[in-house]
Amino acid sequence: MKTKKMCAILGNVTTFPRLLPLTENRPLDTLPFDCKYRLLDFPLSSIANANINSIFMVFNEGETRSVFDHIGGGKEWNLDSLQNRYFVYFYQDILKQKAQGQPYYDSVIDYLEKSESEYTVFMGSNMLCNVDLRAVLKSHRKQNNQMTIVYKRIKREEISLNEGLLRVDGEGNAVCIQQFNPENHTEEQQNLCMDIYIIQTKWLIRQLEHGQKSNVSPSIHQFLQSKIAEEPTTAYEYTGYLSSIHDVVSYYQANMDMLEPNKFNSLLYSKQKVYTKLKNEVPTYYSNDSVVKNSQCATGCIIEGELENSLISRRTVIKNGAKVKHSIVMSNAKIAENAVIEYAILDKNVTIEAGIKVIGTSEVPIVIKKNQVVSANVIGGE
Repeated sequence: MKTKKMCAILGNVTTFPRLLPLTENRPLDTLPFDCKYRLLDFPLSSIANANINSIFMVFNEGETRSVFDHIGGGKEWNLDSLQNRYFVYFYQDILKQKAQGQPYYDSVIDYLEKSESEYTVFMGSNMLCNVDLRAVLKSHRKQNNQMTIVYKRIKREEISLNEGLLRVDGEGNAVCIQQFNPENHTEEQQNLCMDIYIIQTKWLIRQLEHGQKSNVSPSIHQFLQSKIAEEPTTAYEYTGYLSSIHDVVSYYQANMDMLEPNKFNSLLYSKQKVYTKLKNEVPTYYSNDSVVKNSQCATGCIIEGELENSLISRRTVIKNGAKVKHSIVMSNAKIAENAVIEYAILDKNVTIEAGIKVIGTSEVPIVIKKNQVVSANVIGGE
């Protein structure tokens, strides 16, 4: 195996019911973020920045159309050359093979063997971050353990019930992962597990071969978590921006964070570039009557009304007299004259008719589903 060469596995099979209806027709990975990105852009960019040229992605059945629409040939992440490639596999096929008593990890093992990589990166789907995998690999090689897992120290009140916390000993080794329980975990700062691993590939192949014979979990993510208590594992502390996206409120807040310069720069303008699908469009037009305060607008929009603390995606039209505050507006929205939008998330292709009010709160933002025409007021979830 070639020294330092890495391959990658993206595990995207966890579902988050509290993100509905935003994930009704798409996986978490293709949720729009900060006007022009998708959440999938961030792990793909970390992989591209580490010069990893082979990716194995696991998705749920019925969730890949928007993934292929966004990735296409993979040009933006340097996945379209002869040496670079990506593969998509359905988690349900793994489940069927396990139910039939077949070796359900064989597709993953086959990929790992053909990659000829010394190391494998595994990344989950809901941790929004911009991690330098080369730095993690450097730490992994120095410690020479079988696995390295990435975590971040965050405030206790920012952790959701049952999220994974990493126990780290005095020598910087991971001991185990525990589910967060506010009654048991009372310290101000906690180690949030980011579901990012670097693993010795030969060792991983042996463990998967043995594991499927022992009927272990078909989830690679859960399988790796179980190995932490059994094998020497290095804990790597990440210090950049992180948001765990698991419900509508966390998704809303992560977007709102991008209106704070320090968080915006930490995620998007570190030494790690973030790549996304390119779209060549005209700049956004702002009329003389428009008022824009602390907001971001993507290309192709027409802004005639007022914006405050909001994120506006491509080709959105906001007419005269309309007011949009503390809101996320996805692409192709049309907000008519004198409409009022506050603490709301408008999915793609939403139309708000003239004079209509859509008003939620920061604790419970209103979500308007894709392709809806809103012709009656929506106040506080009514």
